[in-house]
Amino acid sequence: MVLSTTPAQLFEAAGELEVRQSIWLTLWVSMVATFIFALAAVPFSWLLARRNFRFKNLVTGIIDLPIVIPHSAAGIAVLGFISRDSVAGKMASSLGFDFVGNPAGIALAMAFVSIPFLINAARDGFAAVPVRLEKAALNLGASHFRVFMSISLPLAWRSVVSGFVMMFARGMSEFGAVIIVAYHPMIAPVMIYERFSAFGLAYARPVAVLFLAVCLVFFVLLRLITNKIGSHGNAQTR
Repeated sequence: MVLSTTPAQLFEAAGELEVRQSIWLTLWVSMVATFIFALAAVPFSWLLARRNFRFKNLVTGIIDLPIVIPHSAAGIAVLGFISRDSVAGKMASSLGFDFVGNPAGIALAMAFVSIPFLINAARDGFAAVPVRLEKAALNLGASHFRVFMSISLPLAWRSVVSGFVMMFARGMSEFGAVIIVAYHPMIAPVMIYERFSAFGLAYARPVAVLFLAVCLVFFVLLRLITNKIGSHGNAQTR
């Protein structure tokens, strides 16, 4: 696919405002969704790693469910939750807001299919942290929040970051759920599909290659930044 696309075709695709807007929309919505849902997913991952409770296996099974169900079914599930007839949809409508056909709806669809990657990676990271370190800090009078922020999270940092990147990447690549919840505004995967359906491979390929190139650059930079932060955090915990 890359070798079949000429530089002229790439420059032409990059020169289209619609293409640039769709790629930018894909990047920022996926990033915002990852940041917002990580605020709850990371502490919840610690809870799964450290606590046993009734129906824990059922909860973990529900968390993994979006990974295995068809993407169209995931989109229908999200749409049922945020449609105008649902409780959440009615509450949003009363405030003059609508999830459907809105970046907020896209973010929810992306988060629904991608959050298992963050939860599972972070849970494995927290499970690898020695429990005795947390108990020692608690016995010395530290609060649970301080133990989490100063011991658990720094030691599990690499796993959390890996899950964060995976969630972001999975959300950014989502197509099936997003197209059901919000065909417009168009994210890059939806635009690529639309151009392929309407005009064929030759018209869709430059956009796909451009999107792949942007993703590659973005992920290289993201890995460099997170590795630098992780190295700094590990140095502080020694």
